[in-house]
Amino acid sequence: MASSASSSSRGIAAIVGVGPKLGRSIARKFAHEGYTVAILARRLSRLAEEIAREEKAQVFAIRIDCSDSKSVRDAFEGVLSLGFVEVLVYNAYEPLSPTSFQHLRVETFQKSIAVSTVGAFHCAQQVMPGMVERGKGTILFTGCSASLNGFPGYSQLCCGKFALRALAQCLAREFQPQGVHIAHVIMDGVVGPPRRKTTSVGEQSSGEGDEGTMDPDALAQTYWHLHVQDRTAWTQELDLRSSNARFF
Repeated sequence: MASSASSSSRGIAAIVGVGPKLGRSIARKFAHEGYTVAILARRLSRLAEEIAREEKAQVFAIRIDCSDSKSVRDAFEGVLSLGFVEVLVYNAYEPLSPTSFQHLRVETFQKSIAVSTVGAFHCAQQVMPGMVERGKGTILFTGCSASLNGFPGYSQLCCGKFALRALAQCLAREFQPQGVHIAHVIMDGVVGPPRRKTTSVGEQSSGEGDEGTMDPDALAQTYWHLHVQDRTAWTQELDLRSSNARFF
């Protein structure tokens, strides 16, 4: 685990599935807004140290395998030891290449669904009791174009993302009356690098060659907006795309 020496007056924001693009930007945004952030990923990197240093926030890195229920329980034992988890962002997915259905191995199919949906189920179960008890909390699930449409060669991804969308709808209808905001965010396009990406501490350069891709820092602003929405006007689902991206 890595953290700065500063403390947070807010709860814990647990970001599951953190890489160099969207996950990193979401973690940085919540750290910037004063949250203690738990970064959960299969492969730990120096992102926690970088964000803690840049935002002068507490940021913890915890290893997790979202396809393994025991790994999820062990990881959240560490997260919950930090305090009340007020925000859960589930951003995990299984990287894959297009595969003809005739050549798709059942193990690959099951692994993709385990990461896309079963892992989300386990993570939500870990934090939901505390949110219900306090009558507040936010759970945000990251979807994609495959949440709405089937694509040839991507049956393993589409089935997992379809199910994740259904899970988000079921949880919203069950728990939003108890004060827990659940939303499904559809990335209808390709997430690129930040338009202004940090190359080293205190130094920034403009991103180039990102035409048509979505800026993860801008996307992170939307995740934050969902979290702070007034409960009389909660969003349950929205889709995001670049202004010059073609519709699928």
